[in-house]
Amino acid sequence: MSTAIDIQNLSKIYFIKEAGGKKEFTALDRLNLRIPHGKVLGLIGQNGAGKSTLLKILSRITYPSAGTVEISGRLASLLEVGTGFHPELSGRENVFLNGAILGMQRREIAARFDEIVDFAGIQKFIDTPVKHYSSGMYVRLAFSVAAHLSSDILLVDEVLAVGDAEFQRKCLGKMDEATKVGGRTVVFVSHNLRAVRDLCDEVVWLEEGRIKQKGSARSVCNAYLASLKSRAKHVPLREREDREGLGRTTFHKLWWQTPNRDLLISGAPATLCAQYESKHAEPLTNLSLRLNIYSSEGAFLTSLSNENSGFNLERAKGNGTLKCTLEKLPLLKGSYSLTVNLYANGELQDRVRQALLFEVEEGDFFGSGQVKQRKNEGIEIPQVWASEQNQQAT
Repeated sequence: MSTAIDIQNLSKIYFIKEAGGKKEFTALDRLNLRIPHGKVLGLIGQNGAGKSTLLKILSRITYPSAGTVEISGRLASLLEVGTGFHPELSGRENVFLNGAILGMQRREIAARFDEIVDFAGIQKFIDTPVKHYSSGMYVRLAFSVAAHLSSDILLVDEVLAVGDAEFQRKCLGKMDEATKVGGRTVVFVSHNLRAVRDLCDEVVWLEEGRIKQKGSARSVCNAYLASLKSRAKHVPLREREDREGLGRTTFHKLWWQTPNRDLLISGAPATLCAQYESKHAEPLTNLSLRLNIYSSEGAFLTSLSNENSGFNLERAKGNGTLKCTLEKLPLLKGSYSLTVNLYANGELQDRVRQALLFEVEEGDFFGSGQVKQRKNEGIEIPQVWASEQNQQAT
């Protein structure tokens, strides 16, 4: 099979300013990788592992410090929300601008214009300047342009996390169609391991700019998950360095409290406690906590949020603990993880993936006296049943 992307001894070094001088940071370290035509390759790894740097080099946004990259075919990339969009131009004008950047003729773009707009779902706003678009509208249009125009290789970074769940499913379906029907090559970066497993033929796990492991999607994702779990168990939350956000307010501790000696039982009460500390001298405004719960395989299950539940914190002290009480823990027996997100003053302050690992024991969620063993993790849904008997026709 012919090669779409050939990477040889690729290195990228950044110089970071520090007090009194500069510090070298090696984002990629002598990377070697060949990606065949028509394959879907997943890139996974912690923040700072080199995933986005690699895609930026492939897109020619930045250049390597050493090594070579050979690309066979026309390449389209979607790396950040609105990449390549001009804020003063309308959505319509930006579709043609992006197509021209990809080297397409105007008639080629025009032939697919209606399909692009329909997929993005922004028909009412196509002639509005994109500076007025929300981040979700931006990413819908940007992905639609990249996915529908004639390119042989498609690079997709974590930007799909901006869109809603329905649009993410559409995007994943479109990428799957692009490879199976159109024969395109896709390089897909995501923290959604379920999507990576379902979509990718092979996965590369990057760590500190090097390939830690390469192989089938299932084997590499399982090894990566095991590594994350080990880190979460052995490194206290306050000492974790794999964080995102401004870092002026951060999580220091996360734990469950229950009446059952802190044992989590399906259907029993449980309180999740999140302790935070701030470097701000002044009180925090609009403190927002979102806790995403994932299965042991990395599938998103649900979210706990003070804002969504109507508990707004317009002003809060710099240090404190937020508590979320669940009258009936709605999780089935199994292993789970929490990703924590903390916003303050309108900005992301701290995000830590796999911040807490926990086990849930079997319980009588419905109070029916019937407890059945389940094979997979998941969520119980409160429900009320009724029966209406139709009279027999005479």
